[in-house]
Amino acid sequence: MSRKLATAALATIGVSFGFARYGTGLFLPEFRAEFTLSLPQMGFITSAGYAGYLVGLVVVGALVARLGPRPFVVAGCLAATVGMAMVASAAGPVQLMAGLVLAGASPGLVWAPYSDAVEAMVPADRRARVLAIIPCGTAFAVLVSGPLALLVTWRWAWWLCTAAAVAVTLWNLRLLPARVAAPDHRPRMGGRWFFRGEAIPLYLTASGYGVVGAIYWLLALQAVTDATGAGTATPALFWTAIGLSGTAGVATGRAVTRLGLRRLHTLLVGCLAAAVAVLGLAPGNLAAIGLSAALYGVTFMAFSGLLAVWSHRAFPEQPSTGLSATVFCLGAGTVAGPAAISGLAERHGLSVALLVAAAIAALMWPLRPAAAALVARGPAADQAAPGHASRVPHRPR
Repeated sequence: MSRKLATAALATIGVSFGFARYGTGLFLPEFRAEFTLSLPQMGFITSAGYAGYLVGLVVVGALVARLGPRPFVVAGCLAATVGMAMVASAAGPVQLMAGLVLAGASPGLVWAPYSDAVEAMVPADRRARVLAIIPCGTAFAVLVSGPLALLVTWRWAWWLCTAAAVAVTLWNLRLLPARVAAPDHRPRMGGRWFFRGEAIPLYLTASGYGVVGAIYWLLALQAVTDATGAGTATPALFWTAIGLSGTAGVATGRAVTRLGLRRLHTLLVGCLAAAVAVLGLAPGNLAAIGLSAALYGVTFMAFSGLLAVWSHRAFPEQPSTGLSATVFCLGAGTVAGPAAISGLAERHGLSVALLVAAAIAALMWPLRPAAAALVARGPAADQAAPGHASRVPHRPR
């Protein structure tokens, strides 16, 4: 069951994030050319999609404990299906925007509910690894979408992604249980529950990660296209390289075990800042493009896994609600990032915008998990008290 759930979740995250959400960046030059859109307009459209993503997270956080994960995962898959179909058939910028907003909202419904599904369906000793693997579905989807952009027109690409969304919708309907048993003692989720001490650096890290990631996904391929020429294969190969390196994120669970959250956080922040900075400094240099893609792909995927595991440890008594709060902060960053930075990019250039994003990434370094505050929720703790907050001391690493 662990493998079945992990595979279905990988596919769902791939469709909702890799296709429905981040596909905007891959086809940004085509959208701008066909619908005569400026960078600020595309930034607004992207931010609007992330705003819908935030609404989805709020709904999930409020209701998933009562209704279980399946209704939200299926609703998110349907949003991706309809939204991508609207993009594929768009006759003008209004329909394009509506489709991108609906498709971009789908990840807010699908990611967090899998925390409860993992808690209910996966043995305790495998949960951290499965939680860390799930976000890497984005990398596999990006890996596929790069060559797709070379082989077919952008409309056909979005139709094919729509078909994939239909398939994962049916898959989740069959796999996920209608209801997941609620914990014996459901916590009272007031302000003190959400803003416990160990959650503050988690929220701030998620917000910064959201800002930097949204900027990179929106502007990186446009920067490479402008520097190397729209007629070359370099932009699509760059996108493919991000996905290829991102598949290494499946090892995030093992990295958490070996390095600990603190060391892994430090390593990933440094790599994220370097990936964005090197592209800002030399967007036309093939070595810099390759280095940026390699660093960003693995770092972005691993960072998603780190946040999932960190959130699970910070909120062990209600994982999906804790992850919804964490991803809400990430989503707030993704809303702010494109809206704020696209105007800067229009006035001062894409390189300046990317270097600003790299500086924001570097500011995340002091926000490491507090070793004394975090609870190590290992297999023994999980088995001893499923659904309850464990208080096993976590050895600093």
